[in-house]
Formats: sequence, C-alpha cells, structure tokens
Amino acid sequence: MLLTPELITRLTPLEIKARQIVEGFISGLHKSPFFGFSVEFAEHRPYNAGDDLKHLDWKVYGKTERFFVKQYEEETNLRCYILLDVSSSMQFRYFADWSKLRYAVHLGAALAYMLHRQRDGCGLVPFDRQIGEILPAKSSYPHLMHLYRNLDQILEDFDGEVPEIRKTASADAIHQLAERIGKRSLVILLTDLFENVGKQDELISALKHLRHRKHEVILFHLLEKKSERQLDFPDERFVFRDMETGGEMDVIPSQIRRDYQKKMAEYTKEFHIMCSEANISYEEVDTQDPFDYALLAFLNKRRRLL
Repeated sequence: MLLTPELITRLTPLEIKARQIVEGFISGLHKSPFFGFSVEFAEHRPYNAGDDLKHLDWKVYGKTERFFVKQYEEETNLRCYILLDVSSSMQFRYFADWSKLRYAVHLGAALAYMLHRQRDGCGLVPFDRQIGEILPAKSSYPHLMHLYRNLDQILEDFDGEVPEIRKTASADAIHQLAERIGKRSLVILLTDLFENVGKQDELISALKHLRHRKHEVILFHLLEKKSERQLDFPDERFVFRDMETGGEMDVIPSQIRRDYQKKMAEYTKEFHIMCSEANISYEEVDTQDPFDYALLAFLNKRRRLL
C-alpha cells in the first residue's frame, strides 16, 4: 500500500506515523534489489572469516543462502543527533502536500524510530539563528516518546495564525553543536540551506568542525524541486516573498526560469563537491517524493559506521 502524505496525516500519533513510514520502507526493500539492507537493519551483519560460528543465523541463511552473524547491542550501539532547521523558510510549500518543515519532522521521526529499533541512541537539536534545547541521545522508549512530543510541539508552534519570523544561521548553530556534543556521533542535518546560497564556505567550515570532532555527518537538503529548483510555475505574474525577511519581488517565472535553473544547478553541484571533499554525505531530498531515498541514504551511512 502506498503511504501517501494524506494517509500518513490521518495516522496519529507521530509514533504511529513514523512506524508506518519505516515499516513500509522496509517492506519495500524486501521486494527490491536492496534486500540486503533490510537484513542488516534487522540486527545482522555479513559473516567475516574468523567470526564465531555459534553466532551464525541459520534462519536467515535458509532464506537468503548467505551467511549473516547476529549483532548484539554492544556492536550496533550508535549515538545520533538530528539537527532540525526550524526557520521560517522551512514553512514553504506550493506543489507538495507538506511544507518542508512537516516533511522534515516526519523524516526525523522515522529516523528516530529506526535508531530506536536498532537500540541506538537518538537526540534532537532544533535551530534557527541559534540552537534550541539539546535533547540528548538516548535509546529508551520513554526517551523516544519525549522526542516525538518535542517534534509535535515544533509543528504546533508553526501552526499559529501569525507565525513568528525565524531567520536561519546554520553555520553558527552547527559550530555551537560541535562544541557541545562530546562522544563521536552521527549528526543528521535536515535543512533547506535557505540562507546559505552566498555563504557556502561558512557552512562547510561549520560541517568540517563536526568532522574535526570525529563526528560523521549526513546533510539532507530538503526542497520542493518543482518550485524551488525548476521554477515550474504557470506563465503569469507572481509576487515572491522572502519568508525570513519579508522582502518581495514581482516576477514572471518564464522570463527568468532558464537562468534560475542554471544558477541552482551550479550552486548545488558546487556544494555537493565541497561536501564530498570534506567526507560529508550530501543528499538532496524532494518534499514531493516518498521518504525512501532519504532512509536508504541513512542506512548506507550507518552501515559504513559499523
């Protein structure tokens, strides 16, 4: 069954939504060439020469004809922090069913559920111009429920009739986080990179600060591609308003579309290259797409950390 945003919206609470997203994704993996990922996510890893044979899972071998070793908590334990952009630009949506913020909240909830299922610790750090309260990385079920309540509260805060304008300062927030988390962790950044078109070097420097502290980093760049990358609006006059400054621009999209698409492609390519050089995973996520691509990218990264 396809988990459409409309269907997920009807599911409550957030824990159930996250579980449905993850279990639907895992079910899809069983039917795809990526079956091996679902096996590994079920707390197994491929057998290596020298492993104790008593830990082989013969049931898995019977299904796959491949040797896998049962992984125990001390082998799989991981600390992860989800760094969530809650600035005003994340409220944007035009073609998508959800705003970038609502999409990011549900993606973050799904990632937290995956980590909890694996007995890994997950923390949450909302930010705009500065970081909010840091929810530490823990693996217990009560902690997961506390994290979901925080995510629900973030959505409630943005549902007011006159939302507070919140500007972004990703680089500053990341530098703050790098100084405050201690042990080696995986940091997942969910952001639209709104303010960073002219500040790539500052953001990369902040991400390198995390890498210098021995943390692994995945940057999920959330955007509504049809509007924000392709500028695929009807051929008529629009007034575009900056959601973080209030500035407005009168535009006929067809007159600037080609140049706009070129500049967006150049910006994204350059940013991707800089992330690659710093050993930072950069993933572009379209908020009109299912969560599967982002979840698969997370599993890829997590597998390399084992």
